[in-house]
Amino acid sequence: MTTAALRTLLSLVAGLAIGVVISATSSSGLHAFATAIEPIGTVWVNAIRMTVIPLVVSLLIATIAEEKDVRAVGRLGGRAVALYAVILTTVALLTFLAAPPLFSVMTIDASSAASLRGASSAAGTTPALPSFTSWLVGLVPANPVKAAVDGAMLPVIIFAVAFAAALARIEPERRAAATGIFRGIADAMLVIVGWVLMVAPVGVFCLSVALAVRVGVGVAGAVAFYLVLHSGFLAVATIALYIVIKVFSDVPLSLFARALIPAQIVAISTRSSVAALPAMIDGANRVMHLPMKVAGFALPFGVSVFRLNQAVTWIVSALFVAKLYDVPLTMAQIAFLGACSVAMSFSIPGIPSGGLFIIAPFFVSVGLPIEGMGILLALDAIPDVFKTLLNVTSQMATTVLLARGAPADENA
Repeated sequence: MTTAALRTLLSLVAGLAIGVVISATSSSGLHAFATAIEPIGTVWVNAIRMTVIPLVVSLLIATIAEEKDVRAVGRLGGRAVALYAVILTTVALLTFLAAPPLFSVMTIDASSAASLRGASSAAGTTPALPSFTSWLVGLVPANPVKAAVDGAMLPVIIFAVAFAAALARIEPERRAAATGIFRGIADAMLVIVGWVLMVAPVGVFCLSVALAVRVGVGVAGAVAFYLVLHSGFLAVATIALYIVIKVFSDVPLSLFARALIPAQIVAISTRSSVAALPAMIDGANRVMHLPMKVAGFALPFGVSVFRLNQAVTWIVSALFVAKLYDVPLTMAQIAFLGACSVAMSFSIPGIPSGGLFIIAPFFVSVGLPIEGMGILLALDAIPDVFKTLLNVTSQMATTVLLARGAPADENA
């Protein structure tokens, strides 16, 4: 682990510990301190986010436009989707086999269940989600600039790929001039990413204090069981990816871990794969020296569509809600939810806990009450940290596997 990564990790641990202590006290001064430093962390997150769109767009355009065979990018995308589907299916199958026996020993006191249900019903309304039709139409942005402002990554990527493919078809001299500009922008953004990561310990500390103050230690019984089990499954899946890298890639495990740590710390601090993307690109490029023809496409694409946590979350959340509302679920219904988690994981909206909103209609289809979504949303702060950690780790791991499996001309 690098010195910078160690400092950032220690800042995270210290911030969480201090936040838990503040949460357990009634000191208005300490709570005011936590509130006062949170904007510092927000500024740091904003500094990361400001690099995402220009970095992704310039890197995609330069990478694809420099490619002699644009069809190679299409082949890379096809291999990526196939790899995502295989990993999602494997994790969903293992969760389907392991989770039901563990939840069978869970007991919920009737009065505690009623209290949880009552608290969730008093929560605010959930944001409206676009229909599938509007989501599909939105993949081709009428206004690419607006899509970038809104942070709609997949439409931006589609525009960048189309622009780069068109750029690759113009005269070589003019293409080289334009590509050089975008390559320069990408290199400059990577320098800015390095600056932002230098002050990561400060930003991470401020964010982790505020997070721990909000969450505190006030969980017990069934809630604690669910949080530990859900987070545990996500953590096991994350660890399993290191084994995959060890077995199926030629990248040393220590090098992979070192390249990934900065992105993982950003993911834990911000609960955002998008925010961790610049650090992932930096680790793939500077630490592992992966070919940018692969990493420059696979990482932004993976962040946009590959969310491995869904293969765990759908099944675990369904089992918890079923226990809470005393609704029996058959193995066939659980298998149905697991299969849907694989298919629907590619269309999760880019909002906090967005996957939970996609789950809702499928829960209703197996007889689970829609009110359970409120409870899952209220409890999602802790699992969401592990979800983002798993997603970032899987996005980097699949990029390493794609780099190994790429033909020689794509690795050039």
